[in-house]
Amino acid sequence: MTRLRQQIDQIQGTVSRQRRVMAFGLSAIDERLPAKGLELGALHEIAGGGNGAIDGAAASLFVAGIAARTTGKVLWCLTRADLFAPAIAQVGLAADRVIYVEAGDDKSVLACAEEGLRHGGLGAVVGEIARLSMTASRRLQLAAEGSGTIALAIRRWRRQTDAVDFGQPTAAVTRWRVSVLPSVPLPVPGVGRARWLVELIRCRAGESADFELEACDGTGRLAIPPDLGHRSPEKEIWRRFASA
Repeated sequence: MTRLRQQIDQIQGTVSRQRRVMAFGLSAIDERLPAKGLELGALHEIAGGGNGAIDGAAASLFVAGIAARTTGKVLWCLTRADLFAPAIAQVGLAADRVIYVEAGDDKSVLACAEEGLRHGGLGAVVGEIARLSMTASRRLQLAAEGSGTIALAIRRWRRQTDAVDFGQPTAAVTRWRVSVLPSVPLPVPGVGRARWLVELIRCRAGESADFELEACDGTGRLAIPPDLGHRSPEKEIWRRFASA
């Protein structure tokens, strides 16, 4: 695989550089990723599942958890000022680390995100967008490669019918979908830790998979549910699908 990447770099005229990776810390996920974690100088796409705003909020928290484990300020570009700061703080992304940019449309979000990536002094750049073309995603990917800053594209749609755009090819290294699952009942009144179905829909040079996980904690880290931890990961933690 390494030789193949080097050959691709030579054909494309790019210089192969050592990849910086941020591991999830869960072997069930990291072993499914070719770099054994998320590549930092790369673009990653994330969307909520089919349950509208509920799954969309889970996708945002999934992204916030990733951004929380980077170092430095986080540029968050959006078109709708509905991001709930206390919620992202609960997954480890403190309010004083986030720089919010409210743009008028997707084109402006993409421009701001690209400029933030080229700056090179940020921990992560997040962009909330409805449509992501191959050209736009390629620009974000190249900007991320150049600075080594991770780019996280949250796909948000005003109408669920617009979600078909999520199936179109982009230059993102990975593509994820996050859906809310019922939390485990507690022996006392209250709500247990949230659970998510995290689907790795596409992974460059890798395979698709899905994982049942506990939501991000106060440090931005995911966890394997205790009732699944003693079972075979081959059968219970992830299921393999054909490559996207």
